[in-house]
Amino acid sequence: MTRTGRELPSKASVVIIGGGVMGVSTAYNLAAAGVCDVALLEKEALGAGSTSKAAGGVRAQFSDRINIALGLRSLEMFRHFRERFEQEIDLHQVGYLFLLDSPESVATFERNVALQNGLGVPSRMIPVDEAKRMSPLISTEGLLGAVYAPTDGHCTPESVVLGYASAARRNGAKLITSCAAIGIETDGDRIVAVNTEGGRIETDTVICTTGAWSRQIGEWVGVDLPVSPLRRQILITEPIPGLDAATPFTIDFGTSLYFHCEGRGLLLGMSDPDETPGFKLTRSDSWLPGLGKAIARRTPALSDVGIASGWAGLYEMTPDHNALIGEAAEVRRFLYATGFSGHGFLMGPAVGEVMRDLYLGRQPFVDVSGLHAGRFADAEIRPELNIV
Repeated sequence: MTRTGRELPSKASVVIIGGGVMGVSTAYNLAAAGVCDVALLEKEALGAGSTSKAAGGVRAQFSDRINIALGLRSLEMFRHFRERFEQEIDLHQVGYLFLLDSPESVATFERNVALQNGLGVPSRMIPVDEAKRMSPLISTEGLLGAVYAPTDGHCTPESVVLGYASAARRNGAKLITSCAAIGIETDGDRIVAVNTEGGRIETDTVICTTGAWSRQIGEWVGVDLPVSPLRRQILITEPIPGLDAATPFTIDFGTSLYFHCEGRGLLLGMSDPDETPGFKLTRSDSWLPGLGKAIARRTPALSDVGIASGWAGLYEMTPDHNALIGEAAEVRRFLYATGFSGHGFLMGPAVGEVMRDLYLGRQPFVDVSGLHAGRFADAEIRPELNIV
């Protein structure tokens, strides 16, 4: 036992830093593949960081081929999660509905839908009146079209973490909570150990899955992980009489206002264009006027609905809103999966498989080489457009 009160191994074949969905999915996939002595470090409780603050949306409607593949693979896992892991995740495949109010957005989503359809995503452009039938709370004023994919939806992030964590432990992985990593020892370009609040773990491989906190972990080994924390806030309404449980996860793309059913009420949120980067984990009222304006225009029926609760969490933003996935060039066996810019939860199952394959030196189901952290030195980057 260590001074943290946790049992800490003296050695590990791989140390995963970060116990959100990305970390526990990676731990499970490694352990299930037969990798011995997998250790995961989490400074708080599993899922206590950004995962537990997520809206829970799961989708494959993206503008980038890699992101579509990651979303589609994860959706398949979410569909079979209960029987595979014996864990209920409250999956509701009610679909994602994007509302479009500009010709530019319509043209962009038409291209996205063509790409998605070619990769197996059943998304489709729909007329405004059909969008209104699907999501009765919306006003159609100013709308030019909409996009819907029936296989998207939402589920409970904490339950997904619990399912992966339990399965990882059954397969022999050690998941150590309330024990923060405080540094990584190197010898030249080799990793030799991870130092923690509870002691030292000898290892030659580290996988960073710490989300908004990843930049510091990279700095320990001289690797630039360009991730910035950005606060996003979510509210839960009071019960709404007559609310249709089949209402899709609805997104007003022009404002980023979104909502989905949560119990007898709604979970809703919106980006704040005035928000600045930083580790801000408390709620603020500064975004409410903008939120109220968007609600009054797009969902006026919600203007008088009371708010029951809410919270603030962190997006892990990169310059192009695409993830950082790969192995560092500066130091051997430092792998990373971070920077998902608000969509890490929904990609967690697929990325866990990718990290397993990168660790084992196998070709992942999708080529993620374009997501390496050094790509921003290139002249051209490709931004993900379907950011919420």
